[in-house]
Order: sequence, then C-alpha cells, then structure tokens
Amino acid sequence: MTLELLKCKIHRVTVTEARLDYIGSITIDQDLLDAAGIFPGERIYIVDNNNGERFDTYVIPGERGSGVICLNGAAARKVQVGDVVILMCYAQMTPEEAKNHKPVVLFPDTRTNRLLPE
Repeated sequence: MTLELLKCKIHRVTVTEARLDYIGSITIDQDLLDAAGIFPGERIYIVDNNNGERFDTYVIPGERGSGVICLNGAAARKVQVGDVVILMCYAQMTPEEAKNHKPVVLFPDTRTNRLLPE
C-alpha cells in the first residue's frame, strides 16, 4: 500500500502571465522549483485564491530570479494576471516513509514571487 502525501507547497505567489496560445503547463521561476524540490514535467496542483479554481498541470522551468508564474494553454483561462495561487505537489510513499516525511513549504514574497531571506 502507498499513501499520497503533500511533497511541497509554494504558498501564495502571484500570477505574472497567462498565455492561451501555448501547449499547456505552468512556467515557474527556477529558484522556486529548486527550493521546493519540484522537477520539470512534474505534476502540480494549483489553487486560485481569487476565484476558487482548483486544477492540475505539469511544470516548465522559468528564468531563474524572474519571479515568473505563467499559466499556459487551457489553464490560462482559469486565472487572471494578478491572481494569488497556491502550488502543491504530492508524492507516493509507504506508510513507513510517511512516518518521517516533512513537506517543504515555501512562503515567497507575494509581490515579487521571490524567496524571502531567512
């Protein structure tokens, strides 16, 4: 048996772009991906705090340090530039692995989508 647990969460970033004419996905600043442990092509769940939409897609790395959060393709219809979203990835693990698992949770600056200094 495996369980699906939260692997990581990027809490409250702002959508900077929405491109309908693209083959689906979300582009995320590489700095955020590295800090959260998210891989290119990984499935990601998106919650829009402004309109209540909940959907999933896959990740494309964006320019490092750019603060980009860009919904591409059909997902661009579910958000507006300026919306605040929460990004989450989950992982399958055994109950034994789950006992010691601690998800990575990031709280970037909502205005810049950059990590705050510790």
